[in-house]
Formats: sequence, C-alpha cells, structure tokens
Amino acid sequence: PELTQQMFDPKNMMAASDFRNGRYSTCSAIFRGKVSIKEVKDQIRNVQNKNSSYFVEWIPNNVQTALCSIPPRGLKMSSTFVGNSTSIQELFKRVGDQFTAMFRRKAFLHW
Repeated sequence: PELTQQMFDPKNMMAASDFRNGRYSTCSAIFRGKVSIKEVKDQIRNVQNKNSSYFVEWIPNNVQTALCSIPPRGLKMSSTFVGNSTSIQELFKRVGDQFTAMFRRKAFLHW
C-alpha cells in the first residue's frame, strides 16, 4: 500500500511539474518483489477511485500493472511508475519560455 501511494506522490516524480494540475491518460505500475497481484490491483483501484478527477474518464482501465516476483538486489520490493499526464505542458511551456529568453539575448550562440 505504501509503495502505491509513493508512486503517485509529486515529490517522487522525475519531471519538475505538479501532476495534480493535470490528468493522467494512461499509467503503468511495475512492482518487483514479494507482492500480491491482488493487493496491487486493489491499491491501484483505490487510488483511482479516490483521485478520479486526476484520471481521464474516456479511457477505461487506463492503469497497467505488472509484477516481477524477483526483488532488486538489496531491497525487499520496489516499484516503477510511468505516467502520461497533461500537466507536462507546464514543463514544456517553462522550457520554451527560458529558451526564448536566451535566444533573444543570443546566449550560447557562437556564430
């Protein structure tokens, strides 16, 4: 249960974007270690039900789950989360604005 909560925690995401400002179209949750697939599916369903406003409604069953019973070396269990969210547009806009500002000043242009 704790791993599932941590997967959707914004501070554990690799992109500097607040995923609570967007909606997930699809997700993949991959678990490694001694984990029950029934427990995983129940936890994912609970997260989806509690946070239904963060998932698009027009794609049913939009979270894929996978389980590998062999844990990573040195750990009892781990999880990997890959999500496709509309909030990534914030990151793209920020990078685009920064690029435009640098390009206007001709920063890092050597020609």
